[in-house]
Amino acid sequence: MSKKLNEKLVELERHYQDICHRLADPDTLGNPEKYNTLAKERADMEPIVNAYQALQSAESELESARELLAEDDEEMRAMAKDEIARLEPDIAKKREDLQIMMLPKDPLDGRNIIIEIRAGTGGDEASLFAGDLFEMYSRYANKMRWTVEITSESEGTAGGYKEVVAMISGTDVYAHLKFEAGTHRVQRVPATESQGRIHTSACTVAILPEAQDVDIKIDESDLRIDVYRASGAGGQHVNKTESAIRITHIPTNTVVTCQDERSQHKNKARALKILQSRLYDMQRQKLDSERATARKSMVGSGDRSERIRTYNYPQNRITDHRIGLTVYNLDAVVETGELDEIINALKTAEHLELLNSEEA
Repeated sequence: MSKKLNEKLVELERHYQDICHRLADPDTLGNPEKYNTLAKERADMEPIVNAYQALQSAESELESARELLAEDDEEMRAMAKDEIARLEPDIAKKREDLQIMMLPKDPLDGRNIIIEIRAGTGGDEASLFAGDLFEMYSRYANKMRWTVEITSESEGTAGGYKEVVAMISGTDVYAHLKFEAGTHRVQRVPATESQGRIHTSACTVAILPEAQDVDIKIDESDLRIDVYRASGAGGQHVNKTESAIRITHIPTNTVVTCQDERSQHKNKARALKILQSRLYDMQRQKLDSERATARKSMVGSGDRSERIRTYNYPQNRITDHRIGLTVYNLDAVVETGELDEIINALKTAEHLELLNSEEA
């Protein structure tokens, strides 16, 4: 562990102890707002301080064990060797965990997302694949106890979706799904293929962190709002009331539609939320581009033209091209939403890249 990181941990522990003392002060106890602010700060720091203290304790044990190697007692030296063999890998793991815990957090990680899946090359097969991807993310969301709400959809002629947009809400949604943005490619034999030939199709996935009012302001004069009758599933209601909303942001020509709700007001609110998130994403991409350096992130730039993953059905294989990861459980990933192995590998790659940049 670097000297710089150790100094940060020493300062963090000192600050943590200071907060603990301030929380016990009568003046703080009598001020609920101040107390809650300090209590939250302490709660955020506590896991790191506990991990640092556990590391210090293990390092102290290791030092004691090494001192015992100088003893004349053979049995004592053997015990010391066993302790050293146990402690060294444990300390290495504790140091690695602490380094990751001290990495700067993405301020957007805790946000909900808007996911947009669009069929690309491949015709009907691409639409079917878009449907498969949406079901995969929906199953993963269900496993994570998140909620999924479709805001707009355009069904494919043979099933699936030409386009589907949904909001996913829950704990740390963006942190888990932000690496899914990009072009997803599928290789399989379509049901309509009589010769058994493998076809390649593609879909794009966009992951937009839900924008907040403080992120971006929209001038009402920049909007054109159209109301029309919804189409598609929904029974007789969709043909009787003009509840669907189309909002166009004139300066960027960004168009958002929403017809999932029966209420015109609810559709408008959802459409505005999606528009706000799309404009926020544009703003973030522009800033990222302006700040870009020659070093490219190991986990990819998030550019939607980038092919990030291939789903090969004949081989039951999924390959993530950004980190060279290949897993042979495609059926479990797609059919049951078992994305943890892939998502955790992408997170680890991001951590390693951040650690390397911190040390540079």
